[in-house]
Amino acid sequence: MTGKTARGRMGGLADMSPAYFGLVMATGIISLAANMVGYPWLAQGLFVLNCAQYAVLVVLYVLRAWHHPRRFFGDMVAHATGPGYFTAVAATGIMASQFMILREDILVGRVLWVVAVILWLLLTYTIFTAFTIRHDKPAFERGISGAWLLAVVATQSLSVTSALLAARVGQPLRLELNFLALSTWLFGGMLYIWMMALIFYRYTFFRFSPSDLSPPYWINMGAMAISTLAGSLLALEAPHAPYIDSLLPFIKGFTLFYWATGTWWIPMLLLLGVWRHGYERFPLRYDPLYWGAVFPLGMYTACTWQLDRAMGFGFLSGLAWGFFHVSAIAWAMAFLGLTRRLWIILRQRGTTGELSH
Repeated sequence: MTGKTARGRMGGLADMSPAYFGLVMATGIISLAANMVGYPWLAQGLFVLNCAQYAVLVVLYVLRAWHHPRRFFGDMVAHATGPGYFTAVAATGIMASQFMILREDILVGRVLWVVAVILWLLLTYTIFTAFTIRHDKPAFERGISGAWLLAVVATQSLSVTSALLAARVGQPLRLELNFLALSTWLFGGMLYIWMMALIFYRYTFFRFSPSDLSPPYWINMGAMAISTLAGSLLALEAPHAPYIDSLLPFIKGFTLFYWATGTWWIPMLLLLGVWRHGYERFPLRYDPLYWGAVFPLGMYTACTWQLDRAMGFGFLSGLAWGFFHVSAIAWAMAFLGLTRRLWIILRQRGTTGELSH
C-alpha cells in the first residue's frame, strides 16, 4: 500500500459521522423488542451482530480521534454535529441492557453502565459548555435540529439502564440505582421540554426545506418513547423503593403523557416524510443518520410493550407487536443500504489500490 492510499483511507475516516453509534442503538433496540414480542432467536442473532458493530465502532472512533483530533473534537463542539456524539452514550446503555436481559450477564452490564455514566458526564458538560461560551455561533435555524434530542435519549438511556440494573441487584444498592433512574428520568423530561420548544419554534416560524428534514427529526418521537420506557420500568420498581411508590401516580401520569406525545408525532413525521420524498422529490438514499429514524421505531415498540405491563392495560400488546414488524423492516432496509455502501467503498478502494501499484 502506498502512502497516498493510506492517507486516503484515513481521510475517509475523518469524514465519519459522529452519530454512527446510532447503528448500535437501532440494532440493539430491535433485538430487545424482538425478545419482548416473542422472537428470541432473532433477538440473540441481533445481539451477536450488535456486539461486533459496537466493537468496530469503538475502534473506528478511537482511530478517528487519534489521526484526526482537530476534526473529532471540532465536531464535538459544533452545534450541528456535537449532539451526534450522544449516540455513544445511548449505544453503550443499549448494550448494557442487552447483556442484562438477553444473557443475564450482570457483570458486563454493570461495566457498560459505568462507561455510559462516564461518557454522559463528559459529553454533556463538554458539549453544552462549548455551545454556551463559543463566540462564532450559527444562525438559530441552522444550529438547532432534531439531533439535539439525542441528549435526551442519552439521559433517558441512563435511567433505563439504572432501573434494569436495580432490578437485578440487592439492597441497599437497589435503592440508590432507582434514585439515579428517577433523577435522570426527571431531568431527561425537563431537557426535552427545553429543546422541543426550540425545535418546534424552528419548525413553525422559519423557512423549511426538504434538506432540513433530516432523519434525526424522528428522535422527536424517539425521545418520548425512551422516556416512556424509563417511566414504565420505574413504575414496575415501585414495590422495591418507597420513594418511588409514593410518587407512583405522578410517574404513571407522566409516563402516559410521554407515550401520548410520542404517538402524536408519528403521523406528523410520516406526513413530513411524504412531503419531503413525494412532493419535493428529495432523493432517498442511504445516510448514517437514518439509524436515527430506525431507533425511534424500535423504541416505540419496546415502550408500548412495557407501558402495557406497567399500567395493566392489556390492550396495547397488539400495537407493540405490529409496530415491531414495521421497525424490523425499517432496520433491514437501512442495513441493506449500509452493506451496499460498504461494498461500493471496498470496490473503489480496491480499484485505487490496483492503480497505485
